[in-house]
Amino acid sequence: MPLTDAATLLLVRLSAVITRGNDEALEEALTAARDGAPATWTEEVILQSYIFAGFPRGLSAAREWRRVSGTPAPESDEGADYGNAPAWQERGEQTCAIVYGDRYAALRTNVRALHPALEMWMIVEGYGKVLSRPALDLPRRELCIVASCAAAGQDRQLQSHLHGALNAGASPADIEAAIGAIADILGDADARRVRALWTRVQES
Repeated sequence: MPLTDAATLLLVRLSAVITRGNDEALEEALTAARDGAPATWTEEVILQSYIFAGFPRGLSAAREWRRVSGTPAPESDEGADYGNAPAWQERGEQTCAIVYGDRYAALRTNVRALHPALEMWMIVEGYGKVLSRPALDLPRRELCIVASCAAAGQDRQLQSHLHGALNAGASPADIEAAIGAIADILGDADARRVRALWTRVQES
């Protein structure tokens, strides 16, 4: 069964819009998600956006979501309790290994060479605390990450997460649908660039 149902494609678009940072488009994308996707999924896409779009845009999206949805924030969340850090590390290692497959060991080595703190933040904060949260499945998260990386023009990360979406269980048709859903947000030149990169990933 395809992952890219109407609700998922709304979230894919939302992820790209958050990254682009256009306030008018953000209101429109959040309203569409409110009306067409589970609220828990929308909140997860907003939460994970700070990793890929930056904290200011993540905060802006969360603020606008509270206004558009009319729902308050939860009183508590396991992501706010840093006593969970050992569990985040364990599940982060598992999730990152799924996304990167046979490239996982090399990823850890390469990021550690950049800075050991970055390696641990990637695993514990990124893949453990955020991307392993159970309220949204990993294949859909990866499709939203593809959208964010495409919108940011981050081709190296986009290539990794195109592979990652496949490794997590998205089909080529799901990825093509996700790219198609954000083509108008990207514009013609960027959409062509993303499709060319996707072709190279399929051929590799």
